[in-house]
Amino acid sequence: MRALLPSRRDWAPAIKSPGADLLSGLIVALVALPLALGFGISSGLGAAAGLATAVIAGVVAAVFGGSRFQVSGPTGAMTVVLVPIFHQHGGGGVLTVGLLAGLMLVVLAVAGVGRAVRYVPAPVIEGFTAGIAVVIALQQFPSALGIDHAEGEKVWQSAFDAVHQFMSHPDLMSLAATLAVAVVMLVGGRYLPKLPFALLAVAAATIITRLFDLTLATIGIIPSGLPAPTLGFVQAEQLVPLLAPALAVAALAALESLLSATAADAMAVGTRHNPDRELFGQGLANIAAPLFGGVPATGAIARTAVNVRSGARTRLAALTHAVVLAAIIYLAAPLVAEIPLAALAGVLLATTVRMVETASLAAIARASRGDAAIMAVTFLVTVALDLVTAVAVGIGFAVVLALRSVAKEARLHQVPLDDTDHLAEEHNLLHDHIVAYRIDGPLFFAAAHRFLLELAELTDVRVVIIRMSRITALDTTGALVLKDVIGKLEHRRITVLMSGLRDDHRRRLTAIGALPSPIDERVFDHTPDAIAYARAHRPEPSGQN
Repeated sequence: MRALLPSRRDWAPAIKSPGADLLSGLIVALVALPLALGFGISSGLGAAAGLATAVIAGVVAAVFGGSRFQVSGPTGAMTVVLVPIFHQHGGGGVLTVGLLAGLMLVVLAVAGVGRAVRYVPAPVIEGFTAGIAVVIALQQFPSALGIDHAEGEKVWQSAFDAVHQFMSHPDLMSLAATLAVAVVMLVGGRYLPKLPFALLAVAAATIITRLFDLTLATIGIIPSGLPAPTLGFVQAEQLVPLLAPALAVAALAALESLLSATAADAMAVGTRHNPDRELFGQGLANIAAPLFGGVPATGAIARTAVNVRSGARTRLAALTHAVVLAAIIYLAAPLVAEIPLAALAGVLLATTVRMVETASLAAIARASRGDAAIMAVTFLVTVALDLVTAVAVGIGFAVVLALRSVAKEARLHQVPLDDTDHLAEEHNLLHDHIVAYRIDGPLFFAAAHRFLLELAELTDVRVVIIRMSRITALDTTGALVLKDVIGKLEHRRITVLMSGLRDDHRRRLTAIGALPSPIDERVFDHTPDAIAYARAHRPEPSGQN
């Protein structure tokens, strides 16, 4: 538990030099505000719930989370999961699911499950990150093109509909504002990275819009105070039907937060998050947010990317983002309401360009066709479907390719069996109708049938010695195939001997009856003993092949 709790080391750099983090937190808050409003409305609980989540979960996750760059709040991926829960169980069901999911995340953190994300292959992470960048860019199409309502369940569908509506009724002012902000950020950030071009560009776009009375969609009116919870939790007897949705929310929150933190590490230099502590922080955030009427939260890749690219150094930036959001809600709602949505779309478009590490993508693409395929599949599924499905498909594809690669490492060799004259020894064995095979590598389901069945086709042989000492892994499938081979050879009156069995392999083979019988006579610790037995007990030819 001590490793999951905050320490003084988390805040020492921020206390020494807080300037960059404070500025980054301010920029992220401006980007997070419309997202919090929109995701709160999409979830069914309303804008107030989104704001409560951004503030409360943002503070808790910043203090207790495992990444110094992670910015937490409501996200689009989570909204997709929450909508059916809202329709089936109402607002109280959403709050209860968030609370239960938070408790589950804390349990996962204490159990050390967060470290499992380290086994996610790099091509999956790179494909996921690139896919998320495209998804974020597609999400900005309606605002960038001045479209109020774009239809479509998937983000690419709504982006396509926004383009279709724009072609019918072009809104060049919104598009110009978006492109201007994005260009200022990218060009200015390249030559003067210390200046807050995102903030300057958004402020300039807002001022120009008001001075020239340009018609651009704005954020609109927001509440002037932090909302109090207006919904209650469900009754105890209603908890059981919510356990499965809560597990789904917890799994999504864990996956999205850990992958977002991993992506943040990739965008920064010399950083590494603590996955178990990140789950712990997200768990506490999801416990706290529903108490204030908030929806379930996760680490948000869009806001986290803005945080990293805006110059954040410590977790003070994420904390500042939440505090600034609270201050804006109380003090500056009328001013924020005038920010053009197109300007914020430009900020996010520029962020997506910076998210994609083209050098890493090119390196993985050059490394092997398999890695390139994994990355491409993960990318396409992220854009076309959703990130949870993308990661599952990407990992599944990577596992299949890995098993295929490992299976190719398994070898079956016909070898001489002592350290004297190898050619003479092998010749003598063959003359006695004795052959010896050594299995190198893993003997598991992906490799067993490929070469063990070759043994069943041996001809003009009376004794087969199988050396097992170099088998690195043996599963039940491999053991069953071996049992089948031994049965076929013994049916043809070919004696089968084994040598060099490891204790764990012996137990598995004994359990399923895969050892040659009688075991005490035909299983040897050392190969020379098996050779001596073979020569002494070589059966006479039976005339069978």
